[in-house]
Amino acid sequence: MGSTQDLVTVLKRELKSRRMTYASLAQALGMAESSVKRMLAKGDMALSRIDAICAVLGMDFAELAQRVAELQPMLTELTLEQERAVVADRKLLLVAVNAMSLWTVEQMVATYRLSEAECVKYLVQLDRLGILELRPLNRYRLKLAKTFKWRANGPVMQFFREHVALDYFAGAFAHEDEGLFLVHGNISRAAAPGLCERMRKLGHDFSQQHLSDQKVPEAEREGYTMILALRRWEYSAFIALRRH
Repeated sequence: MGSTQDLVTVLKRELKSRRMTYASLAQALGMAESSVKRMLAKGDMALSRIDAICAVLGMDFAELAQRVAELQPMLTELTLEQERAVVADRKLLLVAVNAMSLWTVEQMVATYRLSEAECVKYLVQLDRLGILELRPLNRYRLKLAKTFKWRANGPVMQFFREHVALDYFAGAFAHEDEGLFLVHGNISRAAAPGLCERMRKLGHDFSQQHLSDQKVPEAEREGYTMILALRRWEYSAFIALRRH
């Protein structure tokens, strides 16, 4: 959970959204209005008092914790040092990628040659790197924004180009639920940013589908990777044939 001030901020927002005054909250708690104001101003309250306020607001502590977590700043990208740390250890990279796909520790251990202790060790590392927040019972919360992306020329993308790209594109893309589309053309430079924005929206749609399908039985889900790219480019062998 975040700081006490974050908790108070959420409680005040909930009061406002329900159009509940300090006076009405005080009455529901059996307290003086001045005491409620002082309590929220100082942020000094026992867990039993927080539970009582949650009951008045019609929410449980887990919902309150979630609202507080949503106030925390989310990462849109990692630092160079964070990315270097992630790619320096292949098992750490594996756990990071699986965590970004919201896999549980149980799923990782059942799928890969990882012990539970190893998996937790790497989650602890990711917690220290600020990529996620490790919680009791080996659960975690990602600290990545919906707009998160790897650094354009950072260690992760370099690793992808050197070790992953050929492996990915070596596939036949022959299944009905797969596709590889290669399109070339000359368009205005002014049109390119609009196409990039549509690609970003498609990537966002993919991420949203991933989140909503977590409710679908695991046996009905498959791991997919979508790559969207647009760049000024001509095949080097073609460039060699150009008239200078």
